[in-house]
This record gives sequence, C-alpha cells and structure tokens, in this order.
Amino acid sequence: MSDAERVAALGWLAALPVEIDQQMAGIAWTTLYGLAAEHRLSLYDATYLELAKRRACPLATRDKALAAAARTAGVHLWE
Repeated sequence: MSDAERVAALGWLAALPVEIDQQMAGIAWTTLYGLAAEHRLSLYDATYLELAKRRACPLATRDKALAAAARTAGVHLWE
C-alpha cells in the first residue's frame, strides 16, 4: 500500500459513522460467555453474534462456526 493509498484509506475510515455500543460493557463477561459456550465460539465471535441478534441486523461472515451459530440463534446471514 502506498502512502497515498494509506492516507485515502484512513480518511475513508474516519468518515464511517462509528458508534460505541454502551450495552456491550455490561454483558461482556456474563451474556457473552454463555453465548460463546452454548455455540462453541470464541468471545470475539460471540460478540458479533450477540450484537447482530440484539440489533436485529444481518451478520456477514465467512466463518462456518459463526454462520452455523447465527442460524441456530435465528440471526439472518448477509449472503
């Protein structure tokens, strides 16, 4: 990646409407742990699953275990 490409990419990232999910801090060591154990996921993947489920958003993933967990949990997958 050239310097110009790096600067352009950082500008693009800075323009994204990023939100901090305030609820996640309260469930990080409780709900997420149970969800990870139930679906045999890492806490990292369980975070994506929980957020998609709570916000009723489709989940985009190529990870087979996470996709299977999403189907089981009733989370729509973005194909």
